[in-house]
Amino acid sequence: MSNTLLSITVAVAVVLIGSWLWITRRGLRRVPAVLKPGSPLPDFNAIDEQGDPVRSTQLHGSPTVMLFVRGNWCPFCSKQVKNLTKYYKDIIDLGAKLILVTPKPLETTRRVAEFFEVEFDFWLDDALEVTNQVGLLQKSGVPGDYNKEYGADTVWPTALVVDKAGIIRFTELSKHISDRPDPEVLLRELRRTLKT
Repeated sequence: MSNTLLSITVAVAVVLIGSWLWITRRGLRRVPAVLKPGSPLPDFNAIDEQGDPVRSTQLHGSPTVMLFVRGNWCPFCSKQVKNLTKYYKDIIDLGAKLILVTPKPLETTRRVAEFFEVEFDFWLDDALEVTNQVGLLQKSGVPGDYNKEYGADTVWPTALVVDKAGIIRFTELSKHISDRPDPEVLLRELRRTLKT
């Protein structure tokens, strides 16, 4: 009987460890080489909400918190923007910019931002060119119900803190689609960046 109990205990332990490894490792991505801390922010072009061209090199001269977000169809992205509104003033008061790069206009999150009276800058990457350039493409990441309007591919959620010289000082890729960086961590990393 003790051999049977031992076998069951070992089997349960193996299943639990295997389950834990699968849950914690699935969706994990390596930080693309071009986004690793210490690297210059890649030179890329996007379009602002007014349809005007913008370029990442325009950010030189002020620190920046940059978030790559999936779109207004993503409840986790909308929640992330809502959570950021509480820290917007702290970020801006430090002389930093807050840029959200998205494949589609974030009309829902723009309304959230306006409700809380914050001026997030939204940069559009409609064709996913920037997303591809920086290694954040998530193939077939858009749920099927939204494919017709948004296409199948999207961006992997990522946060960067960039110093005023254009050097990336902090990078956090979401581990899973549902998690996002804590705004307090971004604020802490921004303050740390300002001391360098």
